[in-house]
Amino acid sequence: MTDTLQKLLLAMLSSVRDLLPIILVIVFFQFFVLQQPLPNIAQILLGVLFVVLGLTFFIHGLEQGLFPIGESMATAFARKGSLFWLIMFAFSLGFGTTVAEPALIAVAEEAADIAAAGDMIGSSMEAKEGYADGLRYTVALSVGLAIVVGVIRIIKGWPVQWLIIGGYIVVVIMTMFAPAEIIGIAYDSGGVTTSTITVPLVTALGVGLASSIRGRNPMIDGFGLIAFASLTPMIFVMAYGMMI
Repeated sequence: MTDTLQKLLLAMLSSVRDLLPIILVIVFFQFFVLQQPLPNIAQILLGVLFVVLGLTFFIHGLEQGLFPIGESMATAFARKGSLFWLIMFAFSLGFGTTVAEPALIAVAEEAADIAAAGDMIGSSMEAKEGYADGLRYTVALSVGLAIVVGVIRIIKGWPVQWLIIGGYIVVVIMTMFAPAEIIGIAYDSGGVTTSTITVPLVTALGVGLASSIRGRNPMIDGFGLIAFASLTPMIFVMAYGMMI
C-alpha cells in the first residue's frame, strides 16, 4: 500500500512538472502581454487541480494495468501460434481504443458543428450526431486495419519505410481529389487518433509481439505501429468525405 501511494505521489509530481510550462505560458501572456487578471480564478484553480489528478491517475493506470496487459496478451497470442486470433485482437484493439479516444470525439463533434454551420449537413442534433459518429467510426476502422497491417509487418519482417512512403503517396494523390472541406479534418484525424488511449496499448502490442518472435528486435520491429495509425485515418476520412 505504501509503495502504491509513493508511486502515486511521484506520478502527481510528474504531472505537475509536465503541466507547469503550460501554466507559466498562460500566466505570462495573461498578466504581462494582455495585462488582465485571470477571470474566475477559483474555477480555474479547481480545473487545474482536476487536470493534475486526472492525469496522475491516468498515467498511473496505464503503467500499472493497460501497458502490461497489452504486452502480455500480444506475447500470449504469439506463443499460441494462432494468426487469426492475433489479427482479430490487433483489429479490435485498434478499433476499440480509437472509438474511445477523447481527442477524436472532440474533433468529430467540432467538425459536425462546423459542417452544420456551413450547410454541408442538416443543423438538427440527429444530423450532427450522425456526421460525428460516421467520422469516428471511419477513423476507428482505419486504425484497426492499420494495426493489422503493422502486426503483419512485424511477423513478416517487412521494412517499415516502404509501407509508410507508399501510404503517404496515396495521401498526396487523394488530397488532390478530395473535397477541400474534408482535407483539414482528415489530416487532423491522423493526429488526434494517436493520443492518450491508443498510443500506450498499440505500443505495448508491437513491443510484446516483436519480443516474442524469434529473429525480431523489439527496438527495430516493435515500434512503427503508431505511424500506421496516424497515416490510414487521412486516407479513410478523405474517402469518407468523397462519398458523403
